[in-house]
Amino acid sequence: MSHQADSLKSIFFALGANAAIAAAKLFAAVHTGSNSMLAEAIHSFADCGNQGLLILGLKRAKRPPSPDFPLGYGKAIYFWSFIVALILFSMGGLFSIYEGIHKLEAHEGLESPWLAVGILVFGIAMESVSLYGCLREVNKARGGRGLWRWFRDTRQSELIVVLGEDVAALAGLVFALAAVGLTMATGDPVYDAAGSIGIGALLVLVAVGIGAEVSGLLIGQSVESEVKQAIHDHLDKCEEVAQVFNLITLQLGSDVMVAVKAKMRRAAGVNEMIADINRCEAGLKTAFPQVKWVFFEPDADD
Repeated sequence: MSHQADSLKSIFFALGANAAIAAAKLFAAVHTGSNSMLAEAIHSFADCGNQGLLILGLKRAKRPPSPDFPLGYGKAIYFWSFIVALILFSMGGLFSIYEGIHKLEAHEGLESPWLAVGILVFGIAMESVSLYGCLREVNKARGGRGLWRWFRDTRQSELIVVLGEDVAALAGLVFALAAVGLTMATGDPVYDAAGSIGIGALLVLVAVGIGAEVSGLLIGQSVESEVKQAIHDHLDKCEEVAQVFNLITLQLGSDVMVAVKAKMRRAAGVNEMIADINRCEAGLKTAFPQVKWVFFEPDADD
């Protein structure tokens, strides 16, 4: 079975990379007076804000249950992951598309092109480090699955967001470097404008994909299929259980709720049945530490 990845490490890798890139862009904006570079610096600082929102989501998800939220606040991370996807769509994707269209209409040339190339190369290096850190954590969780299969199956929304952001940012920087290179070689600013539009379209596509995955978790999704099967197999092997009729799981951030309907092997009396159920629940929580709530319904048939 796959292991849980440390999402916080991936978030800090991304935060460090985006902060370094934002500082480099701001330095260039101050020394060249380029409004475009200043806009890019603001864009990178907004990316740092995205990582801050994910950290906030993880912190809020760890709050203990309350009377109003009896199953805890675990799904808070899904909410903040969805907010980050919206920001990526609007401030990232739509803003880049707007900038590209504006450049097409204004026919603005590049300001300090070699400085832009240097910053883009630096950005590619930093985003590569961030992506490496994220993939290292993803590989702990995905087991033998491919990246796309893991992306569709995983319940760690914050890791989905960081991976999507890193891939989009790295691809966008490479695309931007090619666009700037073509503009420098031909003297035609249309390539730079087209690059901005292409990057915006890529960010919108990634944001929509992230939003679609996270929306399922927000609505209420079960645990990964292999984990659910492992829980079912564990209950089947319990000597107190004769047959599992139904098993429902619900992913709540890093915590899991399990509801079981089963036929008990011994039903001599109420107290004995309660003791058997308590042993089953304790064994399940020991085998699966992420299971925080177990609701057990004994029955004679399905």
